[in-house]
Amino acid sequence: MHHREARPAGGRGRSQDAHALGREGERRAAAYLETRGYRVIARNVRADGVELDLVATRGRLAVVVEVKTRRDRRAGAGHEAVDRRKQARLRRGALAWWRAERRCQGGLRIDVVCCYAEPRGWIVEHWPGVC
Repeated sequence: MHHREARPAGGRGRSQDAHALGREGERRAAAYLETRGYRVIARNVRADGVELDLVATRGRLAVVVEVKTRRDRRAGAGHEAVDRRKQARLRRGALAWWRAERRCQGGLRIDVVCCYAEPRGWIVEHWPGVC
């Protein structure tokens, strides 16, 4: 799924530091998910030594979301950075969180949301069930 917001990317361009860019990407990813019926219940939580960017629910389903934020697509698609090693870490952390919290009686899924701060505005892409 692709989504382009009409708002400008922020105006600070290349001087914007990576940490602030990442926080903004996580904020936009959460807003994107919430407009699609997800409820974000946790942000930047740690489980079994793994940081989980967002944890959301949709009905009985728990969704752990890895957020990848980029200034643009020249460095490649954000979801491509979630390699097998990262997927294994996400699965380990997601299962640890799910077992400890037990907030959801349904299943567990791991998604990637990519946010690009393009000059014409932010682009948000959602990749459900990546691992």
